Amino acid sequence: MTAPSEATAPITQDLLTIPRKLPEGPVNLVGMTRAQLKDALLEAGTPEKQVKMRVNQVWQWIYQWGVRDFAEMTNLAKAYRAQLAERFVIELPEIVSKQVSADGTRKYLVRIAGGHEVEVVYIPESDRGTLCISSQVGCTLTCSFCHTGTQKLVRNLTAGEIIGQVMLARDDLGEWPEPGVGTGESGPRLLSNIVLMGMGEPLYNFENVRDAMKIAMDPEGISLSRRRITLSTSGIVPEIAKTAEEIGCLLAVSFHATTDEVRDKLVPINKKYNIEVLLDALREYPKVSNSERITFEYVMLKDVNDTDEDARRLIKLIKGIPAKINLIPFNPWPGAPYERSDWDRIERFADIVHKAGYASPIRTPRGEDIMAACGQLKSATERARKTKAQIAAEAGL
Repeated sequence: MTAPSEATAPITQDLLTIPRKLPEGPVNLVGMTRAQLKDALLEAGTPEKQVKMRVNQVWQWIYQWGVRDFAEMTNLAKAYRAQLAERFVIELPEIVSKQVSADGTRKYLVRIAGGHEVEVVYIPESDRGTLCISSQVGCTLTCSFCHTGTQKLVRNLTAGEIIGQVMLARDDLGEWPEPGVGTGESGPRLLSNIVLMGMGEPLYNFENVRDAMKIAMDPEGISLSRRRITLSTSGIVPEIAKTAEEIGCLLAVSFHATTDEVRDKLVPINKKYNIEVLLDALREYPKVSNSERITFEYVMLKDVNDTDEDARRLIKLIKGIPAKINLIPFNPWPGAPYERSDWDRIERFADIVHKAGYASPIRTPRGEDIMAACGQLKSATERARKTKAQIAAEAGL
């Protein structure tokens, strides 16, 4: 299936989430909402009077303690455990490979249903551990500076495939508490933050992203604060308000330019929702306050968007929006049509923004040696199918 044209956007979960029907045999519980889990347990014969308690118990085993075998759910009757095992499974996407960067960054190649693959990145820092997860196989937005954008959209991920990325990373980090131990009782978290900044545009898969993040935030499970989850969008304006209302996480915007002429080339969705329309939506974002700033992501491209004039224009554009500006040194990939701005140019840009009263951290590139840095993600199978010349051609060189 090829990516639809811009005219057919948005890409919704109903259109492109595959498989569209349940497979033959046991049903996977991972990714079900509490309401869906309740319905599944009722259908499996759980008495109505018990179902609320059973949902809480099964939920806790899966998402608080990471248990995958019903036989280990010791506060359930043995016969009931056997009954569940006949009807259901608890399965995650498969880790095909893991690479570890010299700086400690981990990149996982993860296989999902249908044999498709996505990439997931874990970034350890002194005060946090951030997991960058994917929401689609490929991407429909074709942002010209992004490696993922050279891979056509294949399909949306299901809620189970999205939360499954978090769970398999916790597996690899050995971070599940022992059964009976509360989530907050096992010390500082290795995986403390989630960013939806991997492959795909999260707001073109809104329902599945929402359901997966609700699972991540559930206090009787993985229990991450909504303020430890950041969703990054290229500017799908109709879904922005829904993000605040139905997910409640922090928002980041892939901005990258200060004129429509430049942004049309870097972020083609700008032709549909231009800078003015996008900024109007951000000013009305329900959760905008001094304590919950919107992050503007700005990749630094040499001689494209990195002038002093760009910095000053950016300041004027975002006036009135509580914000911080993340400056991202461009991370090169084979065939990329851009170069990273010189370091002194990035620092000059950051200084202008900072003096205007905005935080302007320069993001330290992480995992470049394993192609795990921002904008570099692309499944290995797709890379292997293409020559460098093909990648360059797709990038418009």
